[in-house]
Amino acid sequence: MVDTAERVPSATPAAPAAPSVPEPGPAGASPRIDVEALGRQLLGAWAEARLASRELSARPEMQKQEGLSVADHRKRVFGQLKLLVEHGQVHRAFPKSLGGGEDNGGNIAAFEELVAADPSLQIKSGVQWGLFGAAVLHLGTEQHHKKYLPAIMSLEVPGAFAMTETGHGSDVASVGTTATYDPETQEFVIDTPFRGAWKDYLGNAAIDATAAVVFAQLITKGVNHGVHAFYVPIRDANGDFLPGIGGEDDGQKGGLNGIDNGRLHFTGVRVPRTDLLNRYGDVAEDGTYTSPIESPGRRFFTMLGTLVQGRVSLDGSAVIASRIGLAIAITYADQRRQFTAGSPTDEEVILDYQRHQRRLLPRLATTYAAGFAHEVFLRKFDDVFSGKADTDADRQDLETIAAALKPLSTWHALDTLQEAREACGGAGFLTENRITSLRQDLDIWVTFEGDNNVLLQLVAKRLLTDYSRKFAKADAGALARYVVTQAAGKAYHGTGLRSVAQTVRDFGSTARSVNWLQEPATQRELLTDRVETMIATAAGRLRPASKLGKKAAADLFNSQQNDLIEAARAHGELLQWEAFTDALEQAPDEGTKQVLTWLRDLFGFGLIEKHLAWYLMNGRLSPQRAQAVSAYIDRLLTRIRPHAVDLVDAFGYGPELIRAKIASGAEAERQAEARDYYAERRAAGTLPTPEKSHKSR
Repeated sequence: MVDTAERVPSATPAAPAAPSVPEPGPAGASPRIDVEALGRQLLGAWAEARLASRELSARPEMQKQEGLSVADHRKRVFGQLKLLVEHGQVHRAFPKSLGGGEDNGGNIAAFEELVAADPSLQIKSGVQWGLFGAAVLHLGTEQHHKKYLPAIMSLEVPGAFAMTETGHGSDVASVGTTATYDPETQEFVIDTPFRGAWKDYLGNAAIDATAAVVFAQLITKGVNHGVHAFYVPIRDANGDFLPGIGGEDDGQKGGLNGIDNGRLHFTGVRVPRTDLLNRYGDVAEDGTYTSPIESPGRRFFTMLGTLVQGRVSLDGSAVIASRIGLAIAITYADQRRQFTAGSPTDEEVILDYQRHQRRLLPRLATTYAAGFAHEVFLRKFDDVFSGKADTDADRQDLETIAAALKPLSTWHALDTLQEAREACGGAGFLTENRITSLRQDLDIWVTFEGDNNVLLQLVAKRLLTDYSRKFAKADAGALARYVVTQAAGKAYHGTGLRSVAQTVRDFGSTARSVNWLQEPATQRELLTDRVETMIATAAGRLRPASKLGKKAAADLFNSQQNDLIEAARAHGELLQWEAFTDALEQAPDEGTKQVLTWLRDLFGFGLIEKHLAWYLMNGRLSPQRAQAVSAYIDRLLTRIRPHAVDLVDAFGYGPELIRAKIASGAEAERQAEARDYYAERRAAGTLPTPEKSHKSR
C-alpha cells in the first residue's frame, strides 16, 4: 500500500505538546512500528492455520463474485465448499480417528479468515461443519460419530441445523417442535404442531441439505424432558423431501445470498430411537428417560454450551471485517486529497484533518482491543474443548465471555464499516470497493448465534449471580462492614466530595488531570468501578424480588433490564481493555509498544468519554478531569496519525484479500498525476488567473 503522508524522521525531535496537555509519550525520537513483528503478534497462537486460510481465500475461485443472481451465488458457494474439503480446511476439529485434527482453536482461527473471501462461504461452511457436524460430534456419542460424521466431513451429506423456529429465536427452550417416543416401534415421532413451530432461517435447508439436526421437545411416557437434538434425513437422492417433511425457500435476504436459507416442517416424521443424539439424555427401549445431568435447566444449558463455537467465530470474523474496512478507509484517507487549507497550491491529505482522525482512529483502537480480547477468548475456548480446562466453572466462564464479546465486536463491525463507507465518500458506496458488500453480509451477525441484547442479558445475570455469591456465606459483621462501606461510598461520590478532591489536587491544571487519567491503574479503576457500581445498584433494586409473586418479580426485573444490559456491555468493554493492556507486554519492541500504548489509551479514554455523563453524575470525575478526557484524545490522535497506515498494514491483508480499488494505490497515482499537472503548468506560467486574483489587480 502506498502511504503519501509525511512521516517524522527518527532523528527529528517530537513536536512539543500544547501547554494545557502534556506530551503523551517520552520526549525524544518518534517511535517506529515494526509492522512485520506486530503482524506476527496479531496472528496469535494459530498463525499457521490463519495464514493457510488466507492463502486459500486469496484464490479468485474462492472469492465473492459481485453481481451474481441469488441462484448463481448459491451454486458458486456450494462449489467452494467442495474446494474446502479438497484442501483439507474443514476437518481440524473432528476426531483423529476419522481423519480430523482435534485442533479446536486452529479450526476456528482458519474458519474466521474465510470472511475475507466471502462471508457467505464462511457461514455456509459454518452451518455444515460448525453447526450440523459439530452437533453430531458434541451432542452425539461414538455410534453417531462413526455412522454420520465421515459423510458430513466429506460433504457427501450436506446438512441443516434446525434449531430456530419462526416463533422462537433466542428462546430455544420454548421451541414448539415435538419428538414423542413410541415404545411399540421404538421411534420418535417429530411434529411441528403449528405454523410458528416451523424451523426457519436455516442455512442449507432451501436446496442443499439432505439431513438435519432437529431440536425438539423430547416427550416420553407423557413427560416433556425439554429440548434435545435428533438426526433426521430430510431429502432423497433426487433432492425431494421425504414423506412428512415440507419446506420453503426464505428467498433473497439483505446479505449472505450465497446461502440457501429455508424453512422446514414435520408431520408424523419417524426416526429410530438411536438417532436421538444422546450424550446428555437417552431413552431406553421401554421409554424410560435417563440423563447424566439431573437438573433439566443445567442439562439444557450444557447442551447449548457445546455449540458456543458459533459465537467464538462470529466475534473473530467481525474483528477481521472491521480490520478490512479500516484498511480500506485509512489507506484511502492517507492518499486522497481535498481542499487547500494549509497551502496555496497543494490540497490536504484528508487523514490529516482532525475530524477524519476522530472518525477512524478511535475505531482502529477499538478494533485492536477487540482483536486482543478475541485471542484471549479463543485460547479459553481451545482449553475447554481440548479438555485442558473443562470444569463446569470453565464452561460457564467461556459462555459468559462469548455472550459479552460477540455483541461488542459485531456491533462495532457494523458501526466501523458504515463509518468507513462514509469516510470514503462516493467511492465507498461503489461495490467494487468492498465496504457496502461487507456491511450487508455482516448485518445479520448482530442477531444470529444469539441476539446481542439477549446475550448481554445473560452476562448481566451472571454478574448478578457472582455479586450475590459474595454475601451468600457472609456473617453479620461482614455484611455490616459492607453496608458501612457502601454508605461511605455514596456519601463520598454522591455529594461531590470526590470531584472536589480531584479539583483541589489538580489545582485547575489540565496537565495534572491528564497525568492522573493517563495511568493504567486509573483507567482500570474507572472502568471497573462503573461495572461494579451498576451491578450493585441493580442488585439492590432487585433484592425484593425473592419475596414477590412471579408476575411482580418479572415486572421488577424488567424495570432494570436496560441498566443491566448496559452493565453487561461495560463488563465486555472492560474485558477488551484488559486484554489490550496485557497484550502490550508482548509487543515486539519499545517503539511498537509505545504506539500501541497510545492506541490503548485512545480506546480507554474513548470509553470514558462515551460514558462521561455517568462518571460526572456519579461523582467519579471532576469537571476539570472530564474536560481533560477529550483534550487528551485530540492529542493522542496527532501522535497516532503518522502510524495509522502501519497499524492497518500490520493486519496482514494484502491487495488480494482487501480487493478494493481505492486501497490499491490507484488514488495515490491519480493525486500525483494531478499535482504534477498543475505544478508543470504553474512552472510554465500557463495556468489561467483565478477570478478573485484578476479582480484585485
